[in-house]
Amino acid sequence: MNWFPIFYREILLFRRRLLRLGYVVSALFSPMLYLLAFGLGLGKRVTISGGGTYLDYLLPGLLAMTSMTNSYTWIATSMTVGRLHFRTFQVYIQAPVTATDIVVGQILAGMLRGIFASVILLGLGVVLGGGFHFNLLFIVALLLNCLVFAAFGVIVGMKSRSHEDTATFTNFFIMPMGFFCGTFFPVDEMPWLVRDIIKILPLTHTNHLLRFPVWSVANLESLGLLVAYAALCLVLGIVIIRRYSE
Repeated sequence: MNWFPIFYREILLFRRRLLRLGYVVSALFSPMLYLLAFGLGLGKRVTISGGGTYLDYLLPGLLAMTSMTNSYTWIATSMTVGRLHFRTFQVYIQAPVTATDIVVGQILAGMLRGIFASVILLGLGVVLGGGFHFNLLFIVALLLNCLVFAAFGVIVGMKSRSHEDTATFTNFFIMPMGFFCGTFFPVDEMPWLVRDIIKILPLTHTNHLLRFPVWSVANLESLGLLVAYAALCLVLGIVIIRRYSE
């Protein structure tokens, strides 16, 4: 349980930020903007093959994107700032905790933030009449998505040398996944070369699992791929912290 103090510190900081006016709105500003513009605006003119409304299609995608963005941003930003500016991360290195403890504590804190934002968006979606298919696979896929991108946030937070580096990772990895991995339109509508690349990205599989949470061979493969991404990012984060030296 050596990871718990690290996790608890991040939660105390998160709780303090929750008390600030507008923090919750700012965390959900982008998905709410997309929901209003695409789901309630353009969505009225869009028809979905197989039935259902565009709002029903859009909400799981926004949920996947929201959980990704909030899980990743919290960890990547806090670790970059703590390591380069406030020098609080160096305290972890000097404390009697392992690299695994540091990674686990940070990832769990990032996951909690992603889940918090996702629950708010879920509630908003239900109020607007959107449909979600809640079951065990839906919950597992959402948790795995938070885990993957919180772990990726650890890697970015450790490798960034400035705020500009963090923004570069966001602009080249997180933002394109949010737009092209099936959040707003089916991946099959993309050109074949781009489509094949997109289909190996983790958010694509999260989008599919949240929209069609049924136990099938294809979905188990998507689930296995998310587990593999999570394990890879977790191991890389531990290795990077073990080799950390400034």
